[in-house]
Amino acid sequence: MMLRERMVPCQSREAVVTVLSYHSGIMDGYLQHPRLREREKIESLSQLILLLNSLVDLEHCINQPLPMVESADNGGKHPAIFHIQIFFREHYTWQGRLFWENENQEIVFRSVMELIQLLDEILAE
Repeated sequence: MMLRERMVPCQSREAVVTVLSYHSGIMDGYLQHPRLREREKIESLSQLILLLNSLVDLEHCINQPLPMVESADNGGKHPAIFHIQIFFREHYTWQGRLFWENENQEIVFRSVMELIQLLDEILAE
């Protein structure tokens, strides 16, 4: 019960991650979030997690819709698009939802490690 009282609902809105390519943890993609003026280039899973964590730290913001960003040319390949919602966070114990837009699949995660594993498994295929 004490753990639940310390957990603060996260008002981070929804982050959209577009992955153009992925190999052994090296990623070419970008992240869009209401708190970012423009999309942020992402080059690894660890960079993605650290950026999401920083965005969650900025609690008091105006809820703005995600800006529309033109899709980058990816040599005819379709990018993998994920929506990540972090519902609760205490340190690196995150609970949230990962929605894989390409496959119309929703997966609930219970920790940041589980989120990393899910993304790595999906992208490694």
